[in-house]
Amino acid sequence: MTFSFSVVLLGLDLAGVFFFAVSGSLLAARKQFDIIGSLLLASVVSLGGGVIRDIIISAGPPAAFTNPAYLAPPLLATVLVYFLFSSVQRFTSLLILFDAGGLALFCITGTLKAMDAGMNPVAAVLLGVTTAVGGGLLRDITANEVPQLFDPKDLYALPAFAGAVLTMILSVTGAFNAVTAGAVAAIVFAFRVTAWRRQWHVPLAVRGWHRLGLDTAEDGAKD
Repeated sequence: MTFSFSVVLLGLDLAGVFFFAVSGSLLAARKQFDIIGSLLLASVVSLGGGVIRDIIISAGPPAAFTNPAYLAPPLLATVLVYFLFSSVQRFTSLLILFDAGGLALFCITGTLKAMDAGMNPVAAVLLGVTTAVGGGLLRDITANEVPQLFDPKDLYALPAFAGAVLTMILSVTGAFNAVTAGAVAAIVFAFRVTAWRRQWHVPLAVRGWHRLGLDTAEDGAKD
């Protein structure tokens, strides 16, 4: 990688770490964890996906353990939530927004690092999705929440998949740069937030099954 490309990639990665870390601290606040629990949950969600990525591509010790810069975003997120959470009114919306930001950035960096490691485009896309959803999965399991990845009433992996595919295409064609990276991140972010607000979903595993709660509410609205 060239120096400028490495700087862009590091910047995107650290921004993704911060966004995910805030989502972890917000969830910790909702669960009434103490500040140490908040820091740990922020660290799990923000660094987990990157650690999985670096282990899979055999990049040596994960960047989270070799670059001290990766430790700053979880700490900053924990402090910000500690002082600002009392004035936060729409908790769920904020958590989704920060989570969507981390998802949008990590699907890009995961795909790019996989391709830089010599993985084929299809494998790079899959690793990009894994990087994006891995931290959120660990966060929800740790906090005893139903993982958003497996929520039948929401879209989580699909926006990450779209971002990973776009990133792979831009990288292969030589069109990836800071501007196009920002465009991809914006698309994934908008896709994730819109899907959450409008309750978009994909078909269930078996044809004819119904989503508990969602379908009941829709039937009630029709009546």
